[in-house]
Amino acid sequence: MTDSSRANGAPGAGRDDSLRERWRTALVGARGGAPGPDPAPYADNLLARWAEPQRKYHTTAHLVAVLGHIDTLVPYAADVDAVRLAAWFHDAVYRPDRSENEERSAALAERALPEAGVPDGVTAEVARLVRLTVTHDPADGDANGEVLCDADLAVLAAGPEEYAAYAARVREEYGFVPDEAFREGRAAVLRQLLGLPRLFRTPYGAEHWEPRARRNLLTELELLNG
Repeated sequence: MTDSSRANGAPGAGRDDSLRERWRTALVGARGGAPGPDPAPYADNLLARWAEPQRKYHTTAHLVAVLGHIDTLVPYAADVDAVRLAAWFHDAVYRPDRSENEERSAALAERALPEAGVPDGVTAEVARLVRLTVTHDPADGDANGEVLCDADLAVLAAGPEEYAAYAARVREEYGFVPDEAFREGRAAVLRQLLGLPRLFRTPYGAEHWEPRARRNLLTELELLNG
């Protein structure tokens, strides 16, 4: 990876070591057993990005959560290594004051993964999945897209306290936005999500996450409107 970021507010060494091992496993799996460069520098670069100080919700904790949800959804993925790599990259570039984060994150994957020894087809799939997180609206039958999007949105189905903490961290990330403008923008996001025919596409997500997520979204929207 040609550009890097300084780690700020990084999580403890134990979490980082666990994440480095998870990165190594996914990268080696995506290589199909072929030799390649040392995975460690790529993990370090990505972990530094996920620990940047402007992040309040889109942090290493979010990455850990998404990877954990992917573990739950493994049976539904067509290529779980590609999905896991997409999770690592999906918010690798994140500036809350910019709208092109997903595109820049996908472009980073397109630069880094071939350098790390990942075949072109897997690289293209990872980049496609990252771009899909703009809308979280995968096409029917897009197994990998369904798993990544469900894992990324699973926070919406959190319990009331955890959901409130999530919403508060999102507001903190957008602390530079005046209250009224934030309420309007956030309400638009909530309405867009509620307008999807289904928030979750995997059978597990539809059964276990959909009802609670819709309740949470409606409650937050009511609070914003109130």
